[in-house]
Amino acid sequence: MEAPPSLPSTYNCNLLIGEQPIFTTRAHVFQIDPTTKKNWVPASKQAVTVSYFYDSTRNSYRIISVDGEQPIFTTRAHVFQIDPTTKKNWVPASKQAVTVSYFYDSTRNSYRIISVDGSKVIINSTITPNMTFTKTSQKFGQWADSRANTVFGLGFASEQQLSKFAEKFQEVKEAAKMAREKSQEKTDATSIHSQYESELQALKESNVRLMEALQEANSSVEKWKTHTTACQEENTTLKNKIADLEAMCKEVNQEKERNAQLSTRVQKLENEIKDKEQAAELANQEARGRVSALQSEVSEGQQRQGAMKKELKKFMELLEGKIDELHEVRQGLSHLGMDN
Repeated sequence: MEAPPSLPSTYNCNLLIGEQPIFTTRAHVFQIDPTTKKNWVPASKQAVTVSYFYDSTRNSYRIISVDGEQPIFTTRAHVFQIDPTTKKNWVPASKQAVTVSYFYDSTRNSYRIISVDGSKVIINSTITPNMTFTKTSQKFGQWADSRANTVFGLGFASEQQLSKFAEKFQEVKEAAKMAREKSQEKTDATSIHSQYESELQALKESNVRLMEALQEANSSVEKWKTHTTACQEENTTLKNKIADLEAMCKEVNQEKERNAQLSTRVQKLENEIKDKEQAAELANQEARGRVSALQSEVSEGQQRQGAMKKELKKFMELLEGKIDELHEVRQGLSHLGMDN
Protein backbone atom coordinates (compact mmCIF):
# COMPACT_ATOMS: atom_id res chain seq x y z
CA MET A 1 0.00 0.00 0.00
CA GLU A 2 1.25 3.45 -0.86
CA ALA A 3 2.05 5.73 2.07
CA PRO A 4 -0.29 8.73 2.49
CA PRO A 5 1.13 12.11 1.49
CA SER A 6 1.50 14.89 4.06
CA LEU A 7 -0.80 17.88 3.94
CA PRO A 8 0.71 21.13 2.65
CA SER A 9 1.76 23.63 5.29
CA THR A 10 -0.91 26.09 4.12
CA TYR A 11 -3.71 23.63 4.96
CA ASN A 12 -5.65 24.81 8.05
CA CYS A 13 -8.36 22.65 9.65
CA ASN A 14 -10.07 23.55 12.93
CA LEU A 15 -9.58 20.20 14.73
CA LEU A 16 -11.57 19.95 17.95
CA ILE A 17 -12.42 16.93 20.03
CA GLY A 18 -16.16 16.31 19.74
CA GLU A 19 -18.51 13.37 19.90
CA GLN A 20 -16.81 10.08 18.94
CA PRO A 21 -18.03 6.46 18.93
CA ILE A 22 -16.33 4.36 21.60
CA PHE A 23 -18.12 1.01 21.16
CA THR A 24 -20.34 -0.50 18.41
CA THR A 25 -22.34 -3.70 18.10
CA ARG A 26 -25.46 -5.00 16.38
CA ALA A 27 -28.71 -6.10 18.05
CA HIS A 28 -32.51 -6.23 17.74
CA VAL A 29 -34.03 -3.16 19.44
CA PHE A 30 -37.23 -3.23 21.54
CA GLN A 31 -39.27 -0.66 23.53
CA ILE A 32 -41.68 -1.23 26.41
CA ASP A 33 -45.38 -1.05 25.51
CA PRO A 34 -46.56 2.37 26.82
CA THR A 35 -50.08 0.99 27.42
CA THR A 36 -49.42 -2.22 29.33
CA LYS A 37 -45.98 -1.20 30.69
CA LYS A 38 -45.15 -4.91 30.53
CA ASN A 39 -44.89 -6.25 27.00
CA TRP A 40 -42.01 -5.49 24.61
CA VAL A 41 -42.67 -3.90 21.21
CA PRO A 42 -40.07 -4.34 18.39
CA ALA A 43 -38.48 -1.02 17.41
CA SER A 44 -36.54 -2.52 14.48
CA LYS A 45 -37.45 -5.15 11.92
CA GLN A 46 -33.96 -6.63 12.00
CA ALA A 47 -30.64 -6.33 13.82
CA VAL A 48 -29.31 -2.77 13.62
CA THR A 49 -26.13 -0.93 14.65
CA VAL A 50 -26.05 0.18 18.32
CA SER A 51 -23.18 2.48 19.39
CA TYR A 52 -21.89 4.24 22.52
CA PHE A 53 -20.84 7.85 21.77
CA TYR A 54 -18.75 10.11 24.02
CA ASP A 55 -18.91 13.92 23.73
CA SER A 56 -15.73 15.33 25.29
CA THR A 57 -16.94 18.94 25.00
CA ARG A 58 -19.99 18.20 27.19
CA ASN A 59 -18.46 15.22 29.04
CA SER A 60 -21.57 13.15 28.24
CA TYR A 61 -22.37 9.71 26.81
CA ARG A 62 -25.17 8.60 24.46
CA ILE A 63 -26.43 5.28 23.07
CA ILE A 64 -27.51 5.74 19.44
CA SER A 65 -29.17 3.24 17.12
CA VAL A 66 -30.46 4.05 13.61
CA ASP A 67 -32.86 1.79 11.71
CA GLY A 68 -33.27 2.02 7.95
CA GLU A 69 -29.61 2.38 6.88
CA GLN A 70 -28.39 0.01 4.19
CA PRO A 71 -24.89 -0.35 2.64
CA ILE A 72 -24.76 0.68 -1.04
CA PHE A 73 -21.02 0.38 -1.74
CA THR A 74 -18.20 -1.41 0.08
CA THR A 75 -14.42 -1.51 -0.40
CA ARG A 76 -11.31 -2.04 1.68
CA ALA A 77 -8.62 0.50 2.50
CA HIS A 78 -6.15 1.66 5.14
CA VAL A 79 -7.73 4.48 7.18
CA PHE A 80 -5.85 7.57 8.37
CA GLN A 81 -6.76 10.76 10.23
CA ILE A 82 -4.91 14.05 10.25
CA ASP A 83 -2.67 14.67 13.26
CA PRO A 84 -4.56 17.24 15.41
CA THR A 85 -1.27 18.65 16.72
CA THR A 86 0.74 19.25 13.55
CA LYS A 87 -2.23 19.46 11.14
CA LYS A 88 0.14 18.04 8.51
CA ASN A 89 1.05 14.43 9.22
CA TRP A 90 -1.26 11.45 8.91
CA VAL A 91 -1.97 9.15 11.87
CA PRO A 92 -3.06 5.56 11.08
CA ALA A 93 -6.56 4.82 12.38
CA SER A 94 -6.38 1.12 11.47
CA LYS A 95 -3.50 -1.37 11.73
CA GLN A 96 -4.49 -3.04 8.46
CA ALA A 97 -6.91 -2.61 5.55
CA VAL A 98 -10.51 -2.52 6.86
CA THR A 99 -13.95 -2.41 5.29
CA VAL A 100 -15.14 1.10 4.29
CA SER A 101 -18.80 1.36 3.26
CA TYR A 102 -21.27 3.94 1.98
CA PHE A 103 -24.60 3.71 3.86
CA TYR A 104 -27.92 5.21 2.73
CA ASP A 105 -30.59 6.10 5.32
CA SER A 106 -33.97 6.04 3.56
CA THR A 107 -35.78 7.53 6.56
CA ARG A 108 -33.56 10.63 6.66
CA ASN A 109 -32.59 10.57 2.98
CA SER A 110 -28.92 10.91 3.97
CA TYR A 111 -25.60 9.21 3.21
CA ARG A 112 -22.69 8.22 5.49
CA ILE A 113 -19.25 6.68 5.16
CA ILE A 114 -18.73 4.15 7.95
CA SER A 115 -15.73 1.99 8.82
CA VAL A 116 -15.39 -0.28 11.85
CA ASP A 117 -12.11 -1.82 13.04
CA GLY A 118 -13.14 -4.63 15.38
CA SER A 119 -15.55 -2.96 17.82
CA LYS A 120 -14.18 0.55 17.21
CA VAL A 121 -15.82 2.94 14.73
CA ILE A 122 -12.97 4.76 12.99
CA ILE A 123 -15.05 6.57 10.30
CA ASN A 124 -18.55 7.97 10.80
CA SER A 125 -18.83 10.77 8.25
CA THR A 126 -22.14 12.17 6.97
CA ILE A 127 -21.74 13.37 3.36
CA THR A 128 -22.92 16.90 2.55
CA PRO A 129 -23.07 18.72 -0.82
CA ASN A 130 -20.12 20.98 0.06
CA MET A 131 -17.67 18.12 0.72
CA THR A 132 -14.94 17.26 -1.79
CA PHE A 133 -12.94 14.06 -2.18
CA THR A 134 -9.43 14.82 -3.43
CA LYS A 135 -7.00 12.33 -5.02
CA THR A 136 -3.59 13.29 -3.67
CA SER A 137 -1.72 10.39 -5.29
CA GLN A 138 -2.40 7.31 -7.43
CA LYS A 139 -3.68 5.25 -4.49
CA PHE A 140 -4.53 7.80 -1.80
CA GLY A 141 -7.46 10.19 -1.38
CA GLN A 142 -8.83 12.43 1.38
CA TRP A 143 -11.84 14.54 2.43
CA ALA A 144 -12.52 16.99 5.27
CA ASP A 145 -15.48 16.52 7.63
CA SER A 146 -16.29 19.72 9.53
CA ARG A 147 -18.86 17.94 11.70
CA ALA A 148 -16.30 15.38 12.88
CA ASN A 149 -13.67 18.15 13.06
CA THR A 150 -11.07 16.07 11.22
CA VAL A 151 -9.70 15.06 7.82
CA PHE A 152 -9.99 11.42 6.74
CA GLY A 153 -7.50 9.72 4.41
CA LEU A 154 -7.81 6.37 2.62
CA GLY A 155 -4.98 4.30 1.13
CA PHE A 156 -6.09 1.74 -1.46
CA ALA A 157 -4.36 -1.32 -2.90
CA SER A 158 -4.89 -0.14 -6.49
CA GLU A 159 -5.64 2.98 -8.48
CA GLN A 160 -8.85 1.35 -9.76
CA GLN A 161 -10.23 1.00 -6.22
CA LEU A 162 -9.43 4.66 -5.55
CA SER A 163 -11.21 5.72 -8.77
CA LYS A 164 -14.33 3.70 -7.91
CA PHE A 165 -14.45 5.16 -4.40
CA ALA A 166 -14.03 8.72 -5.77
CA GLU A 167 -16.76 8.18 -8.38
CA LYS A 168 -19.10 6.87 -5.69
CA PHE A 169 -18.26 9.86 -3.48
CA GLN A 170 -19.23 12.27 -6.29
CA GLU A 171 -22.41 10.29 -6.99
CA VAL A 172 -23.44 10.31 -3.32
CA LYS A 173 -22.55 14.00 -3.04
CA GLU A 174 -24.88 14.85 -5.97
CA ALA A 175 -27.62 12.69 -4.43
CA ALA A 176 -27.24 14.56 -1.11
CA LYS A 177 -27.43 17.86 -3.02
CA MET A 178 -30.62 16.77 -4.80
CA ALA A 179 -32.12 15.63 -1.48
CA ARG A 180 -31.37 19.03 0.07
CA GLU A 181 -32.89 20.86 -2.93
CA LYS A 182 -36.03 18.71 -2.79
CA SER A 183 -36.32 19.40 0.92
CA GLN A 184 -35.92 23.15 0.26
CA GLU A 185 -38.54 23.04 -2.50
CA LYS A 186 -40.91 21.23 -0.17
CA THR A 187 -40.30 23.85 2.51
CA ASP A 188 -40.94 26.69 0.02
CA ALA A 189 -44.14 25.08 -1.22
CA THR A 190 -45.32 24.64 2.36
CA SER A 191 -44.67 28.31 3.16
CA ILE A 192 -46.50 29.49 0.01
CA HIS A 193 -49.64 27.51 0.80
CA SER A 194 -49.63 28.09 4.55
CA GLN A 195 -52.55 30.53 4.31
CA TYR A 196 -54.76 27.77 2.96
CA GLU A 197 -53.71 25.10 5.47
CA SER A 198 -56.73 25.58 7.74
CA GLU A 199 -59.17 25.16 4.88
CA LEU A 200 -57.28 22.19 3.48
CA GLN A 201 -57.20 20.63 6.93
CA ALA A 202 -60.97 20.97 7.12
CA LEU A 203 -61.23 19.28 3.72
CA LYS A 204 -58.97 16.46 4.91
CA GLU A 205 -61.10 15.99 8.00
CA SER A 206 -64.18 15.88 5.82
CA ASN A 207 -62.51 13.24 3.65
CA VAL A 208 -61.71 11.22 6.78
CA ARG A 209 -65.33 11.43 7.83
CA LEU A 210 -66.32 10.28 4.35
CA MET A 211 -64.03 7.28 4.57
CA GLU A 212 -65.46 6.34 7.96
CA ALA A 213 -68.97 6.67 6.59
CA LEU A 214 -68.05 4.43 3.65
CA GLN A 215 -66.62 1.79 5.98
CA GLU A 216 -69.78 1.78 8.08
CA ALA A 217 -71.94 1.59 4.94
CA ASN A 218 -70.50 -1.84 4.07
CA SER A 219 -72.81 -3.46 6.69
CA SER A 220 -75.98 -3.02 4.59
CA VAL A 221 -76.57 -2.67 0.84
CA GLU A 222 -79.37 -0.14 1.22
CA LYS A 223 -77.44 1.75 3.83
CA TRP A 224 -74.39 1.64 1.56
CA LYS A 225 -76.38 3.16 -1.33
CA THR A 226 -77.75 5.91 0.91
CA HIS A 227 -74.35 6.78 2.31
CA THR A 228 -72.79 6.58 -1.15
CA THR A 229 -75.26 9.15 -2.44
CA ALA A 230 -74.59 11.37 0.54
CA CYS A 231 -70.84 10.99 0.10
CA GLN A 232 -71.08 11.85 -3.59
CA GLU A 233 -73.04 14.99 -2.76
CA GLU A 234 -70.54 15.99 -0.08
CA ASN A 235 -67.68 15.26 -2.47
CA THR A 236 -69.34 17.51 -5.03
CA THR A 237 -69.67 20.17 -2.34
CA LEU A 238 -65.99 19.80 -1.50
CA LYS A 239 -65.04 20.10 -5.16
CA ASN A 240 -67.18 23.23 -5.37
CA LYS A 241 -65.43 24.58 -2.29
CA ILE A 242 -62.05 23.88 -3.88
CA ALA A 243 -63.21 25.60 -7.07
CA ASP A 244 -64.45 28.53 -4.95
CA LEU A 245 -61.09 28.68 -3.18
CA GLU A 246 -59.26 28.71 -6.50
CA ALA A 247 -61.59 31.46 -7.73
CA MET A 248 -60.97 33.39 -4.51
CA CYS A 249 -57.23 33.04 -5.03
CA LYS A 250 -57.62 34.36 -8.57
CA GLU A 251 -59.74 37.27 -7.32
CA VAL A 252 -57.17 38.03 -4.62
CA ASN A 253 -54.41 38.17 -7.26
CA GLN A 254 -56.58 40.40 -9.46
CA GLU A 255 -57.34 42.63 -6.47
CA LYS A 256 -53.60 42.88 -5.76
CA GLU A 257 -53.02 43.95 -9.38
CA ARG A 258 -55.82 46.54 -9.12
CA ASN A 259 -54.40 47.81 -5.84
CA ALA A 260 -51.00 48.14 -7.47
CA GLN A 261 -52.53 50.10 -10.37
CA LEU A 262 -54.48 52.32 -7.95
CA SER A 263 -51.34 52.92 -5.93
CA THR A 264 -49.55 54.00 -9.11
CA ARG A 265 -52.43 56.35 -10.06
CA VAL A 266 -52.59 57.78 -6.53
CA GLN A 267 -48.85 58.40 -6.59
CA LYS A 268 -49.17 60.11 -9.97
CA LEU A 269 -52.07 62.31 -8.75
CA GLU A 270 -50.14 63.18 -5.60
CA ASN A 271 -47.19 64.26 -7.74
CA GLU A 272 -49.50 66.37 -9.94
CA ILE A 273 -51.13 67.96 -6.87
CA LYS A 274 -47.70 68.65 -5.45
CA ASP A 275 -46.61 70.31 -8.71
CA LYS A 276 -49.83 72.41 -8.79
CA GLU A 277 -49.35 73.40 -5.16
CA GLN A 278 -45.82 74.50 -5.93
CA ALA A 279 -47.06 76.50 -8.94
CA ALA A 280 -49.85 78.07 -6.83
CA GLU A 281 -47.32 78.91 -4.14
CA LEU A 282 -45.13 80.67 -6.72
CA ALA A 283 -48.19 82.56 -8.06
CA ASN A 284 -49.16 83.59 -4.51
CA GLN A 285 -45.63 84.80 -3.90
CA GLU A 286 -45.75 86.87 -7.11
CA ALA A 287 -49.20 88.28 -6.17
CA ARG A 288 -47.99 89.18 -2.70
CA GLY A 289 -45.02 90.95 -4.29
CA ARG A 290 -47.32 92.92 -6.58
CA VAL A 291 -49.68 93.84 -3.69
CA SER A 292 -46.69 94.96 -1.63
CA ALA A 293 -45.48 97.11 -4.55
CA LEU A 294 -48.98 98.62 -5.00
CA GLN A 295 -49.22 99.31 -1.27
CA SER A 296 -45.87 101.07 -1.46
CA GLU A 297 -47.05 103.15 -4.44
CA VAL A 298 -50.33 104.00 -2.64
CA SER A 299 -48.39 105.01 0.47
CA GLU A 300 -46.08 107.20 -1.61
CA GLY A 301 -49.11 108.76 -3.41
CA GLN A 302 -50.76 109.48 -0.07
CA GLN A 303 -47.56 111.09 1.16
CA ARG A 304 -47.33 113.21 -2.04
CA GLN A 305 -51.03 114.14 -1.72
CA GLY A 306 -50.48 115.22 1.88
CA ALA A 307 -47.51 117.34 0.88
CA MET A 308 -49.52 118.93 -1.97
CA LYS A 309 -52.39 119.69 0.46
CA LYS A 310 -49.94 121.39 2.79
CA GLU A 311 -48.43 123.45 -0.06
CA LEU A 312 -51.94 124.30 -1.34
CA LYS A 313 -52.98 125.39 2.14
CA LYS A 314 -49.90 127.57 2.44
CA PHE A 315 -50.60 128.96 -1.03
CA MET A 316 -54.24 129.72 -0.11
CA GLU A 317 -53.16 131.40 3.09
CA LEU A 318 -50.62 133.46 1.13
CA LEU A 319 -53.24 134.26 -1.52
CA GLU A 320 -55.73 135.37 1.13
CA GLY A 321 -53.02 137.62 2.59
CA LYS A 322 -52.31 139.09 -0.84
CA ILE A 323 -56.05 139.60 -1.46
CA ASP A 324 -56.37 141.38 1.87
CA GLU A 325 -53.42 143.57 0.96
CA LEU A 326 -54.99 144.38 -2.45
CA HIS A 327 -58.25 145.15 -0.75
CA GLU A 328 -56.52 147.52 1.61
CA VAL A 329 -54.67 149.10 -1.33
CA ARG A 330 -57.96 149.46 -3.21
CA GLN A 331 -59.58 151.09 -0.21
CA GLY A 332 -56.60 153.45 0.11
CA LEU A 333 -56.84 154.36 -3.53
CA SER A 334 -60.55 154.87 -3.18
CA HIS A 335 -59.98 157.29 -0.29
CA LEU A 336 -57.35 159.11 -2.25
CA GLY A 337 -59.70 159.48 -5.20
CA MET A 338 -62.43 160.87 -3.01
CA ASP A 339 -60.05 163.35 -1.54
CA ASN A 340 -58.87 164.54 -4.95
